Formats: sequence, structure tokens, C-alpha cells
Amino acid sequence: MTLIKSISGIRGTIGGAPGQNLTPLDIVESTAGYAQWVINQSGGPHTVVIGRDGRISGLMVSQLIIQTLRMTGIQVVDLGLSTTPTVEIAVPLEHADGGIIITASHNPKEWNALKFLNQKGEFISAQDGEHILDFIANRDFPFVQIDRLGPYKQVDHYMDIHIEQILALHHVLADDIRSKSFKVVVDCINSTAALIMPKLFKALNCDFVLINNEIHGHFAHNPEPLPQHLTTLCKAVKVHKADLGVAVDPDVDRLALVDEHGDFIGEEYTIVCIADYLLQNQTGHTVSNMSSSDALRQVTMGHGGSYSSAKVGEVNVVEEMKKTNALFGGEGNGGVIYPPLHYGRDAVVGVALVLSHLVQSDKTLSVLRASYPDLVIIKDKVHITPDTQMDTIIHLLKNHFKDCTLDTRDGIKIILNDAWVHLRKSNTEPILRIYAESDLELKAQKLADQVKKLIRKAHS
Repeated sequence: MTLIKSISGIRGTIGGAPGQNLTPLDIVESTAGYAQWVINQSGGPHTVVIGRDGRISGLMVSQLIIQTLRMTGIQVVDLGLSTTPTVEIAVPLEHADGGIIITASHNPKEWNALKFLNQKGEFISAQDGEHILDFIANRDFPFVQIDRLGPYKQVDHYMDIHIEQILALHHVLADDIRSKSFKVVVDCINSTAALIMPKLFKALNCDFVLINNEIHGHFAHNPEPLPQHLTTLCKAVKVHKADLGVAVDPDVDRLALVDEHGDFIGEEYTIVCIADYLLQNQTGHTVSNMSSSDALRQVTMGHGGSYSSAKVGEVNVVEEMKKTNALFGGEGNGGVIYPPLHYGRDAVVGVALVLSHLVQSDKTLSVLRASYPDLVIIKDKVHITPDTQMDTIIHLLKNHFKDCTLDTRDGIKIILNDAWVHLRKSNTEPILRIYAESDLELKAQKLADQVKKLIRKAHS
């Protein structure tokens, strides 16, 4: 069982001992610490928007958060069952001071988390995260007296607003999509995609089939949208003779695609496909994180655009996108970030842009995928303990790969002529992530195995 308090938020497994797992005490303290940060930002009154995915613990955690916020004098706007991008859109529309999203994203059902947003509906900065952790550690959060308790209201229309905003985007070819009557199969992973995806497809006149669409949080498979978890979706696309298969994670901010043959095209190629579409219509800059496929850079340069990378983490990608005035960006895990809508990962707008690409190109997804660089990425991990010495590991890797290009902004990325490997400590799980990419799977796997061997050597 685990509890991780970081600048990315508070994440852990439900039950167990306080300070070691995500218990009621940890939820209340973390919420109160965030509330104190909100209050320190400006004079009152203050408002915070909250929303949750379909996890078993979601309602319980949200109730603890709601009452804690109210006892600090903050008004709560409760979206109930929602998606991460919907909450992000709601924060500025409510003129709120921030938001809390109750989701552990791709983690299994025993996990939950509190993800903190600022007044723009974007994830808080590293500096703000440190301030919140300080408030939590020092228990620096006074509560108000009875006459100053924060108000509470429930709203249920923001998914509709989310869809309306997507349909209004210039590069979403809504009328053309409607004329095609695409057929789409969606794996809702027993969470809130079952609420928002039908709204999108009805608005776009798409025939759609939902699987795993009962919202009960007992996920039908591991909720991370990886190929080994999506065999049912791939079969369903073939059975229903669909044009497209769509997989998301429980909070609907990651998007993976299955082509018309029922073949998984790789979550790394979600942002590549959308970038290809956008760059055909508008030259610009793209951004992804250091662990994402080099295919995005290659496709961007092929369209005459420019590219840069950022440290792993949505907030880091967004910061680089703003700095470079990027047309588009995201993370290779299927995280689509499209600034004309908002600066946050959004699987819903990702689907609309993919359908726009299909209709404008008049090509199938498999044909589009065949036109992109054919790279293979290996995603591996090593479990760690509090005794793991990251500095020792990085020092050993630097010496071993001293003749290669090294990027140490986030762990260490080793860049060879025809491959790369990136080792970093996860912000969301007690693991080291090892990603390696090359044009051949064997080459990428060999590079990842080399790094794992050196990790073992560092602890021998």
C-alpha cells in the first residue's frame, strides 16, 4: 500500500495507516493544505470546482473534500461524475480560484488521488505544489466558525459545455464528420467516458458502440490504455466493422486508437496523428515530453514546423508550449493538449481532431499510420524502495554512456544515433520508468535491458 505526496498532487491506495496510505486523515489534511494555498492567493470569497471519475472510492473521497473545503470558508462547485478536462474547463467559467480532480488516472481501482488546479483550470506549478506540501506538513490550515462555512452547489451541465466548445473549434470539421456517419467503438473502462463520449458522437452523427460502460469502478481490465489491456476493444472493432476504436483512461485525459482492422496503433501515435492533421493546415511548433516518441519531431519537421521537448509531466509540457507559442502538444501516453480549447490533456477533443483528419484526408486510420515514421518504443519499469539511490544510478549511467548525448533535465535520457533510452523516477508510483525507442524492437529492448542491468549493478 502506498501514499505519494508530491508537487503533482496526493495519490495513494485506499485504506491502511495514515501517512502511509490514502486515508480520511490524509484526504482532509491534503484538502486543507490546498485550501490554505487558495486563500493565500487573493482576498475572498473563494470558490473551488471539484469533479471525480468513476472509481469505487470516488464519492467517499469527494464528500471528505467537500466538507473540508467548506470548513475553510470556500464555496464548492461540485460537478459530480465528470472528466479531468471537463473540470479544467469549468474552473475559469465558474470564475473559481482553483479545482480538485478526484482521480488516480491510469492506476488500478484501489488507488485514488487529489489533483490540484489553479484559477486557470491548469495544473499547479512545482513552486505552488511545494507551498501546498509545506501547509500540509505544518498543518497550517485554520478552519472558520459556523457562520462562515462555505456554500455548496451541484452543477451537471459542464460536459455539454465541453462538447459545445469542441464543436466550435476551427479545426474540428463537425459538418463534414456528420456527413460521413462514422462508426466508432469506445472502451469506457467503467468510468465517465460512458457519460461524455455519447454526447460527442451524437453531436457528430456517429454510430457508436460502448463497451465496459457500466460506471461502477470495478475496471474490466487494467485501466492504463496499453495494447495488452485492449484486446476486447480490438475484437469489437472488427466485429462491428467500425471505422475507429477509442480507448481512454478513467478520467478521460488519455487517448489510444485502434484502426479499422482492429489493430492497436500505439498510444504514442495519437499525438503524431493529430499533429500531422493540424500541421497540414497551419505551420507551427509542437511539444512533447522527453519520454515521448521521436515520431512527433520527425512529422513536425517534415511539415516545416519546429519542435521542442519538456520534462515529463503535463505542467512541464504546458509551460514549454506557452513559452514557444506551440500550435499543439502533448505526451506520448496519449495525452492530447490543444491550446485553442484549453491547456490540459483532453481525450474528447483528441477524438474530434482524429475524425476531422479522417474526413479531410479521406483515408483510413491504418493508411495514415503507415505514412508515419515506424518506430518501436519499449516501456518498462523497476520497482524501488525508499533506499533506492537515484544519484548513484545516474552517475553509473553517465559513465557507461559517456560517449552519447546525455539530457539530465529529468532523470537521464541517453541519445544514440538510431535510438534513445530515458530513465526517470515516477511522480505517481514507487517505480523507475525506463523508456527506449528505436526502429527495431530488438534494438530498443536491448537498450532498456542494458539500463536495467546497470540499475542492478548500482545496488549490488
